[in-house]
Amino acid sequence: MNKAGSSKANDEGKERESRFSSLQQSELEALAVSAILEHRCLIAADEAVYEEWIRATSDPSVSGAVLKSLQEEYVARQKKSEAKQEELSEIIDVLGYVPQVPLDVDE
Repeated sequence: MNKAGSSKANDEGKERESRFSSLQQSELEALAVSAILEHRCLIAADEAVYEEWIRATSDPSVSGAVLKSLQEEYVARQKKSEAKQEELSEIIDVLGYVPQVPLDVDE
């Protein structure tokens, strides 16, 4: 039974590896830059929600329902950021390096 579980884990690893391995280096680099920029935006938004949650926690006029909502929003955002980080890690693993990304990008 353990073999089946480990085989499944190996299959998932192969799937993840092949997900980006067929791309050209230039495509991988563009994908990595895009993923890094998106991850930066997610982190900034997560931080804003976290700061609002902390502010609301110290404000006695804020209801428990609002606090719970902010907490749930923050936790959901953390899960999304974690998933994006895992995807970014996969891309960089296949690419073999972290591409240079501008600090400020005008959109």
